[in-house]
Amino acid sequence: VRRLVRTVQSLANRIGSLLDRRRSRLVLLEMTDDQLKDIGISRADAHREGLRPFWD
Repeated sequence: VRRLVRTVQSLANRIGSLLDRRRSRLVLLEMTDDQLKDIGISRADAHREGLRPFWD
């Protein structure tokens, strides 16, 4: 039973990480050019990163 709980927890953590990554990528698509410039990312790079699938 403990092993199953650990496996489910690990899977839930992995899914959470993937969803966090996706949300972060979507935020890049919503940033203004000035905001992107502040963090050193071009509009093209933000677009490319924002459109990547969550598992990548």
